[in-house]
Amino acid sequence: MTSRCFNQITLAMIEVFKTNVSINHQAIGLIHLIQSTFKGYKANFDLHDCDRILRVENTEGLIDALEVIKLLNRLGFYIEVLPDELPVYSLNYCLTNN
Repeated sequence: MTSRCFNQITLAMIEVFKTNVSINHQAIGLIHLIQSTFKGYKANFDLHDCDRILRVENTEGLIDALEVIKLLNRLGFYIEVLPDELPVYSLNYCLTNN
């Protein structure tokens, strides 16, 4: 019997922004707008954070941060990219031949 083990690393692309969005109904509307404008994007806000964080995830590819910034700027909001944080998900598995 022989075993071959593998370690597969999958990166989920996440971009984190600092904003001036402060009202919950604005955040909800922006989430819907982002998710309908950009295929595969999932967005959420943390309005309790001092930076009023917008977190955008795209498991289908890269996030176009500049286009997200332009979208919110056109609506009168301040937004800037915070340093990237890319979570790494590791999957270990082994194949066994009998």
